[in-house]
Amino acid sequence: MKANSEKDKIKQVETRIKALHIFILVIFLIIVIYLFMLQIIDFRHYRNKAMNQRFSKNFIMRGQITDRNNVRLATDTTSYNLYAHREYFDHTPEELADILTEYLDIPKKDIIDSINKGATVILIKKDLDRHTAEKIKKLGLRELSLDKKNERVYPQDELAAHIIGYYNPDADTASGVELTAKDKLEETEEDISFQRTPRGDIIYEAQTDPILASTPRVGQTVVLTIDSAIQHVCEHELMNMINQREAARGAVIVMNPKNGEILGYAVYPSYNPNNYKNTPAINLKNWTLTDVYPPGSTFKTLTVASGIENGKINAATKILDTGKMQLGNWTIQNYDYNKNPNPGMISLVYLLEHSSNVGSANIALMMSPAEFYNTLSKLGIGKKTGIDLAGESAGLLPKPFQWDKSRQATMGYGYGASVTAIQMISAVSALANDGVRVTPHVIKYSPEEEAEKIEKVQALSPETARVVTQLLKKSVENSKAIINLENYSVAGKTGTSRKPKEKSKGYSDSLYASVIGYLPADNPQLLIYVVVEANSSKGPVWGNTVAGPIFKEVANQCARILNIPPDKEITKN
Repeated sequence: MKANSEKDKIKQVETRIKALHIFILVIFLIIVIYLFMLQIIDFRHYRNKAMNQRFSKNFIMRGQITDRNNVRLATDTTSYNLYAHREYFDHTPEELADILTEYLDIPKKDIIDSINKGATVILIKKDLDRHTAEKIKKLGLRELSLDKKNERVYPQDELAAHIIGYYNPDADTASGVELTAKDKLEETEEDISFQRTPRGDIIYEAQTDPILASTPRVGQTVVLTIDSAIQHVCEHELMNMINQREAARGAVIVMNPKNGEILGYAVYPSYNPNNYKNTPAINLKNWTLTDVYPPGSTFKTLTVASGIENGKINAATKILDTGKMQLGNWTIQNYDYNKNPNPGMISLVYLLEHSSNVGSANIALMMSPAEFYNTLSKLGIGKKTGIDLAGESAGLLPKPFQWDKSRQATMGYGYGASVTAIQMISAVSALANDGVRVTPHVIKYSPEEEAEKIEKVQALSPETARVVTQLLKKSVENSKAIINLENYSVAGKTGTSRKPKEKSKGYSDSLYASVIGYLPADNPQLLIYVVVEANSSKGPVWGNTVAGPIFKEVANQCARILNIPPDKEITKN
């Protein structure tokens, strides 16, 4: 029995060994067949695949960004980093340093110290210019290599920083037009690639074009609607007031209301895109697109327009202004109530000139919530404007079923809704353009692109827009406001609103002082919106005293730059 048992065990072991031999043989045959397929049957596919791995596209430089007058605002430059490779050394560190000191502004000792640090690949010098790099390349030293890199440069420094944005080639991140026009800036006519060695040198074949191989490919130029002279005026005047009042932030936007082109767009806080990596995040943000705030009395222009559009009032309508009114627990009061407690029946010109809160609230209450809401919605309140810059907010316009009487009344004088700066100027542009609101934009488009990207919305009837324009014009002419210009008629409105607290209910100590207006009133060519967030601790904050001086200087300077003829008779003393 024991002998049989031993024999059975031996047979089992032999059977397993045979099975293992067969398995190994099968694996070996599979490997042989696979290699046969690779090298004999399918060699062309893998040869082509290997060759494709040697192909790379030629160096691409981003296209330029210019203003409407071809002033360069962003451009690409090429620079080189110089490396030494220890494994290919044909010279001692001292000999190599002797050679390189002729071309580099580096002491010989520093070059030797760098080489002697022991690294396999040694960085000798960063950011060499092309001329120097070409000289070093002609030396033909195999222990040296030049790494070409692309650098984005902004020749005008901070000018229009939030519009142009910045571009980081290392992380391929961008903002502003650098982001929204990325495809065009990197678009080239021909998509050409070349075979290269492991070190990146081009392999010249019979069909290789030497000119194309050595010439960097450049993307298309993007032309902005911005006028650099107007942009400079906007930024200069804004900064003057920011410094005077130690204001937290501000903006000046200048637009052609007839076609939506933005001629100037100053935003503070600002930054230098050449040094964006060291800039605080708050400075990089274009708050005029992202942040919302109560517009205050500038919104009364839209309230009056809505009342006329819905047939509740007309140019000759008189509105009851009691100076103060009570709606439930909410008290609405005019800013000058203590001086003028009961104006009585007032005209629309008086309402706009004296910025009557009670009068505006009464007009708002004449409409149904749906009527008022629908008109504001057509004007773009509560919607993105579609501007060709990233990060835009839609603002806040509550649905009409959420309105009670107090909210509807406060909506009339600019506290029920919250807007962005770009949204506010877009809405008022309809008043300056026979009721048509054109998508605001900072990029110049071809007629074909414009048809696709720029929308024209008939937000108001032409009659309503013209009536409101005349009301605004007369209200400015009757006033002593600083926006009553000497040479140009202005249809405009000042405003002041309190800044809501960010993390609790109620209002902070900061106020928004603003002015919006267009000129010449009867043939508008400029629409200007100024808004400054300031604190009353540095003096009274009013639209007329804080935003008004900026508006006046920007309007006069822009009219001069654009050669707009005066439409007022100049009186001589």
